[in-house]
Amino acid sequence: MTEILALPTRPYAADSPLAYLLDMAAEAAGPTEEEQRDDAETTAAHHVYTAYPHSLAQVIEAMDWPGYPAKRDGVCDLEPSAVVWLDGGLWLHHTLHISEADGARDALTLIVPCTCGRGYVDIQLDTEDTLLEILAELRPTHGRSQHTDTPLDCRSVPPLPRLSGRR
Repeated sequence: MTEILALPTRPYAADSPLAYLLDMAAEAAGPTEEEQRDDAETTAAHHVYTAYPHSLAQVIEAMDWPGYPAKRDGVCDLEPSAVVWLDGGLWLHHTLHISEADGARDALTLIVPCTCGRGYVDIQLDTEDTLLEILAELRPTHGRSQHTDTPLDCRSVPPLPRLSGRR
């Protein structure tokens, strides 16, 4: 029987400078998707508890925020984020906007269904007072944004064309 020459899985010593540098590179590669999800959930909950203590923090638990990892496809790069369902078609979306000029800043968006039933309106929230004003405006429509015919009002989806008399 002939022995097959097998190369070692690591052709360098475990305590060599190359081993040390490669371990450093692995750590610098960034967080895993699971770590990104966890960080997004924690960041969203922390922001709500500190910036919205008398409203959102009273009704949203930290565990309500499912996190999503970053999406990097070169066309539409998105930072890790977290969302929470408020019921009635409304959502909150939290992410960190990161820029060289400003660093990282929290971005909380209220996503509201339109009264037309075919689209949503994104409302950027800055303060707890802004949130309460918007909710007061949405109360008469039971949490729906009033539809107008201005372009890009609710980014409504046009109905599908009929094919052979069916949709």
